[in-house]
Amino acid sequence: MRSSLLALTALAATASSHPVLARTEVHPYIEANQTFVANLKGGAEDVLTYTSLAAGVDATFQTARTEVRADARYEHQFGWGKRAPDSDILSGMLRGRYAVIPSKLSIEGGALATRVRTDGLSSANGGTLITAGDSVSQLYSLYAGPTLTTHVNDLSVNAAYRIGYTRIEDDVNLSVGGIPAFGVFDESVYQSATASVGMQPGPLPFGWALGVGYDREDASELDQRYQDKWIRGDVTVPVSPTLALVGGVGYEDIKIDQRAALVDGAGNPVLDGKGRLISDTSVPRLIAYDTEGLIWDAGVLWRPSRRTSLEARIGERYDSMHYIGSFTWRASPHSLLQIAYFDRIDSFGRALHGNLVALPTDFTAGRNPFSGDLTGCVSGQNGGTCLNDTLAAINGSNFRHRGIAAQYGWTGRRWNWGAAGGWSQRKFLAPRGSIFTGVSGAHSDYYYAQLFGGHKIDIASSLGASLYANYLDAPVGGIDVTNYGAYTTYNRQFGRHLSAQASLGLDALDTTAIETVVNLLGQVGVRYTF
Repeated sequence: MRSSLLALTALAATASSHPVLARTEVHPYIEANQTFVANLKGGAEDVLTYTSLAAGVDATFQTARTEVRADARYEHQFGWGKRAPDSDILSGMLRGRYAVIPSKLSIEGGALATRVRTDGLSSANGGTLITAGDSVSQLYSLYAGPTLTTHVNDLSVNAAYRIGYTRIEDDVNLSVGGIPAFGVFDESVYQSATASVGMQPGPLPFGWALGVGYDREDASELDQRYQDKWIRGDVTVPVSPTLALVGGVGYEDIKIDQRAALVDGAGNPVLDGKGRLISDTSVPRLIAYDTEGLIWDAGVLWRPSRRTSLEARIGERYDSMHYIGSFTWRASPHSLLQIAYFDRIDSFGRALHGNLVALPTDFTAGRNPFSGDLTGCVSGQNGGTCLNDTLAAINGSNFRHRGIAAQYGWTGRRWNWGAAGGWSQRKFLAPRGSIFTGVSGAHSDYYYAQLFGGHKIDIASSLGASLYANYLDAPVGGIDVTNYGAYTTYNRQFGRHLSAQASLGLDALDTTAIETVVNLLGQVGVRYTF
């Protein structure tokens, strides 16, 4: 129940369905690169050098029943010198859907693999990843589940179940910032089940829906447990062919609890060999958040055409006023603008699950050319999502998550470009009487912006570039982090299989904990596509 049950309105039909053209494209490749990092400010050495070998696949599979998009890559970096250690990098995204019964029952899923910093500077996921050493950890996340959409006479019947798993693989590096004030993330399992029945306007002068849902996340850090149970009814009242009033009312019960942290005689938390907190099972579970009662919202839904949609709502949820909204505008078949304001109770695992669900099955993922990682925005013909906010503040806590996210993309024959940006605030939830009591209610603010584009120079060569900046305003006791940079890549094709590329970039990291670091990055490489 992220916003409402009623996307069923009769004021403007969604885009008409078109026959799906069968398409299979599988492009495995091998690649060799030479990378250098020249330290312009801060750091201990002037130049670091890496040689890397990579193998990957870029695949699209589409039939009348199946849609699968995959972009996966394994890379091994051979470092030259002690400060450039060898490393293995697994990165990629997958999104798929299979129609078991066309237009009624489908199974979908998604997966993500990338690397992130786990030293308190997780918002600095740009070019600094290649020089972060032991402060970088491998991240995995995946989900799957069935979706039922059918009709019984005039009734629409919908149901869905999702199960997701997220894990950060390596030990936690506490060299920057000390013990994380909000715990560290290890792994979690998230489950969500929803069901609804409703009717479009037509038989009645208004549309209606009744739905129920249950969400649960079990996280390993202090055996945290999140449960959300809800039931609500929604109505849509058309005012004109393009405008409707929408609203809903229901009941919700949310509870977050966890184990107490084991402490020593001095009251300091005891950590295991991986730098994570140890649960104290000798005392009762602690309540971090517990609320139940009436929820409601009301607003407008405006769809002046098949290309434009606006929804805005105001109500009460989480024991406070609650605002949500979204705007989508497809100015042409080649462009798409999406803006959303969100407000929810979240965690790192649930937020990343939401990113995967939002992935289109025709996505194009941007990679950092120097590290090969996926840390920015993902776009597609039917929408996209940005990982920036989710990967900016990785910790083991639950939090009230509010913010705005915007993304625009345009694709032409020779040019393509896009922009993304946003702001978010995390207000952390912690049990009273725990080691986290002092930070309960503390909040962090995160701002990010990204501009990217490409130009097809001729039939054999192309140029791409990206400009990025982000800032994390950490809570009391945390580390403020500013990370900004730019890079450009030139690609040249030699025949059908062989290509060469050259990249040049600049990345800066400015924090309240360490000296400002500015790096110049360069890379040359060749790729053979089978």
